[in-house]
Amino acid sequence: MMKRLFFFLCALLSVIKLPAQVSSEVEMAEGLRSSGMIYVVVMVIALIFIGLLFYLYTIDKRISKIEKIKSSKN
Repeated sequence: MMKRLFFFLCALLSVIKLPAQVSSEVEMAEGLRSSGMIYVVVMVIALIFIGLLFYLYTIDKRISKIEKIKSSKN
C-alpha cells in the first residue's frame, strides 16, 4: 500500500509545473541554436547512444557464446 502511495505521489509531483519551468524559452538552447552548436550536442548524444548499443550487442554476443559452450559441456 505504501509503495503505491509513494509512486502515486511521485507521478503527481512530476506533473505539477513549478515556477522555474514557466519560462517558455530556454536560454542555453537558444544560444546553442543561434551559433549552430546544437548540432554538435545532438551528434555527441547520438554517438554515445550508438556506442552504448554497440556495447550491449557485443556483450550479448559474448554471453550467447558462453551459454552455448556451457550447454554443450552438459
